[in-house]
Amino acid sequence: MLPLERQKRIKELIYQKKSIKISALSELLNVSEMTIHRDLKPLIETGEIMKTFGGVTLANELDPPTAPANHECVFCRKSINERLTYRLILQNNEIETACCAHCGLLRHRQIKEKVIQAICTDFLTQTTISSVAAWYVMDTSVHIGCCKPQVLTFESKNHAERFVKGFGGELHSFQEAMENVFLQMHGDPCSCHQKGHP
Repeated sequence: MLPLERQKRIKELIYQKKSIKISALSELLNVSEMTIHRDLKPLIETGEIMKTFGGVTLANELDPPTAPANHECVFCRKSINERLTYRLILQNNEIETACCAHCGLLRHRQIKEKVIQAICTDFLTQTTISSVAAWYVMDTSVHIGCCKPQVLTFESKNHAERFVKGFGGELHSFQEAMENVFLQMHGDPCSCHQKGHP
């Protein structure tokens, strides 16, 4: 199969499935993952698709420009700031977007049995990272103007530790951060959260 034919097939598969793993594309098309990455590059550059942790998804599935409801947080209904988003990819291929890791972790905890993947943005590098593998900094002196207690996400533990040294705060793993945010919010809901959320 020629590269152009492969790209066409990849595009068809992504449009059918909405999101797909690189490993699955590699298997389906019987080529290496490196070849898939090369084939995906022009599609990513045009903005048709977007990289996720270990895969790709339709860009309009993550943030459809025609659907204003997707420009607000699934948890607190604030406007979405792309630099802070936390996305949950669910079993039915739906994608929920939270305005920040604070809301993302609370929502993730609510529906964890439905989540097949969660991604967030590294606070320093602005790259997409796995939420489960990320490191979380809470109670730092840096104010990002989003929900409180604010939570910043980092791919590298070393970067997170150095950030804490400079700006204070506490470092947590994914599970610790999820429980910590829940405990801080439990019984003391943030004024920005709608009724009905824990």
